[in-house]
Amino acid sequence: MDEALFFDALRQGLWVAVVISTPILLVALATGLIVGLFQALTSIQEMTLTFVPKLAAIVAVFWVSMGFMTETLVAFWEIQLVPLISGGS
Repeated sequence: MDEALFFDALRQGLWVAVVISTPILLVALATGLIVGLFQALTSIQEMTLTFVPKLAAIVAVFWVSMGFMTETLVAFWEIQLVPLISGGS
């Protein structure tokens, strides 16, 4: 395998990882900011108050975006990796 093909597949794989993880990371960020703002405004410093809403939001977004994540990974696998493994270019 040529180095350029390897690095191109690696670059595309990393980009797929970024695209797949973006919805979950954005929701975790937004939820953390909202809960942090709520804690700062009310002076409530409870650890479970930050963990539970963030976990619930992440699970909900994961459940909603599971189809998108699966389709993206399968497309990357079939279009990019299977031809490289089978010896095609």
